[in-house]
Amino acid sequence: MTGDSGTKIWRKIKKELVIWRIGALPGFAVLTIIVIARLYGLLQPLEWMALDSLLRLRSAEPMDDRITIIGITEDDIQSVKTYPIPDKEIAVLIKKVQSYKPRVIGLDIVRNVPVEPGHKELVDVFKQSKNVIAIEKVLPPQYAPPPDVPDNQVGFADALSDKDGNSRRILIGTPSPNSQNYKFSLPLRLAETYLLREGIPLRNGVRDPDTMRFASVEIPRILPNAGGYVGIDAGGVQTLLKWRSGKEPFRVLYLNDIKTNKFQPEWLRDRIVLIGIMAPSVPDYINTEAVAGLKPDGHIYGVKFHAHACSQIISAVLNGRPLLTVWSDKWEYLWIAVWGFIPIVIGRLTQSVLMNLFAVGVTSLSLIGGSYLLLLSGWWVPVTPNLLILSINGVGLSAFAFYQRDRAMQSQLNERQRTIDHAFTLIHNGPLQTLANALRCVQEQDFPQDKLHGQLENLDQEIRAIGEHLKSEALNQEESLLLGSGLKLDLKLPIHELFYEVYTSTLKRDLTHFQNLKLKTRAFDPIEEKYLNIEQKRELCQFLEEALCNVGKHAVGAKRIQATGKENEGWYTLSIKDNGCGIGSNTENKGTKQAINLARNLRGHFKRESVTPRETLCELTWSLRGRKGQIENWLKPLLKVFNQNIPGSKQTDQKVNDRHPVLPQSGRLSAKDDESS
Repeated sequence: MTGDSGTKIWRKIKKELVIWRIGALPGFAVLTIIVIARLYGLLQPLEWMALDSLLRLRSAEPMDDRITIIGITEDDIQSVKTYPIPDKEIAVLIKKVQSYKPRVIGLDIVRNVPVEPGHKELVDVFKQSKNVIAIEKVLPPQYAPPPDVPDNQVGFADALSDKDGNSRRILIGTPSPNSQNYKFSLPLRLAETYLLREGIPLRNGVRDPDTMRFASVEIPRILPNAGGYVGIDAGGVQTLLKWRSGKEPFRVLYLNDIKTNKFQPEWLRDRIVLIGIMAPSVPDYINTEAVAGLKPDGHIYGVKFHAHACSQIISAVLNGRPLLTVWSDKWEYLWIAVWGFIPIVIGRLTQSVLMNLFAVGVTSLSLIGGSYLLLLSGWWVPVTPNLLILSINGVGLSAFAFYQRDRAMQSQLNERQRTIDHAFTLIHNGPLQTLANALRCVQEQDFPQDKLHGQLENLDQEIRAIGEHLKSEALNQEESLLLGSGLKLDLKLPIHELFYEVYTSTLKRDLTHFQNLKLKTRAFDPIEEKYLNIEQKRELCQFLEEALCNVGKHAVGAKRIQATGKENEGWYTLSIKDNGCGIGSNTENKGTKQAINLARNLRGHFKRESVTPRETLCELTWSLRGRKGQIENWLKPLLKVFNQNIPGSKQTDQKVNDRHPVLPQSGRLSAKDDESS
């Protein structure tokens, strides 16, 4: 009992392994393709879009009132009546703002050359105000800061953009190409000045010495393959930009508001004040899809971009707002592999196409939700590769599972039908033939009871033998055939030897009209093994047995029988001829249908016809070379005519055999054939 249980368990394990191998292989192939595509950067645009979408989904954050923006709009330019804004206007603006004692002022307006009037006045403002930060540009095309401004009061205003034109990272520091100094961005300069008042100086990183930190907060540095990026230029110190969400992330005033005192003094006192252009006629735009409600859509003014960058630093240091960072490559690809394995498990557990699609949908939502929560915690994890794997494997494997299930069901039906047909043929060629013969004998007068008893015993033995044979065949996968005579044939033998065995064994059966035969001839040409498989051998032997039994049952007055198998130019003809009573009915029964199906499967044809009033021919012809041989034989007459009409073509003395197979005729067996079926 223990051994049987162990065998059953092992069989279940083997079956499960086969199912997993077949079902998991397409899933792992998809996973491999997605990983390769990601390694080559083909998924970058999709991963960027996913990051933007998740950032847009965040709920609104409260206004960061530590930063106030003073924008110079179209109305302000109209009131000044000139552009660029003169240095005097800017100097007056800075002085007035300074009177409210802001912590630091950032001037996001290019002043590399004087814009008169008032240039000297602006230079004096820079000299007197140590908390004013001017801008320069360090990436091509470059422009210089205002003249005579100390280096520690200059920050670069460069904005990085990805290949789709959108900004997702900020450059906060880069080596100076012309000196030993390290240049810092405008947002970093503003944050440094603001935090220094809090007693938090700027330092080098501890975990990463190549980055920067304020207190214990290190600014996470982007590497060339960070997150969804592949092979980017990660020079200097770059970090991901975590845009502040909400319709009004910062308080915005305008130049005319300052001039007319339309503001509260506390909006400037002890604040970071950023001054910049916010006029559509001066296209100082940064592109982004990560901020909702922008006007114009997808564009944000440069001064607001710097406000977001500065806010993310001071919010991380003072409020614990997480900065965006990424996992290492090995953890990212492990994460992708786990999500690649999930749809395979789902497909195996659900066992239903609809349930599989539902489970994949729920899992996809869980992935998005989990990635969103991780983003809120400061982690940018892969989303797009996992969604692609889930959707392709979920839908694809569902379709594949549906196809496989349909195919398996069809295969089971076909196998069941083959089993039924095989069992019926065994019964038809054995017990039913004996039964039909017994019924016919019973109708005769003075039929001996002992002979009837003997035939019934034979019938009982034949039925039992068929049962045992079918059971043995199913358990041992035997390649054998049980004849109605009780003889078991090894189907691995050459077909002509099997024909001899079938012929000899069947003619020994106790069928009425075999007793009167005086002349029995048979000759079977051999066939190369490559032309027939085991199942075809089985069906051909059963056809021969059926045809011979029909002679024994129905060929009244037959004195001779001839069974031949002839090969001719790639075609083989198996025929059984007798000189009995001939065909007496056009009824098509089970035996005839089986013969026609066999001919169709062999790409040949079957016929049963009266040759003379006293002769019946049952014949099966098929091509040993399949469809190719059939087409060649059909074309021979055409080729012969074609060659005869070619000038100068040589004719040989050899007689051309222009016989070729005709199209299949409707084969008919007599009404008496197989009455029992």
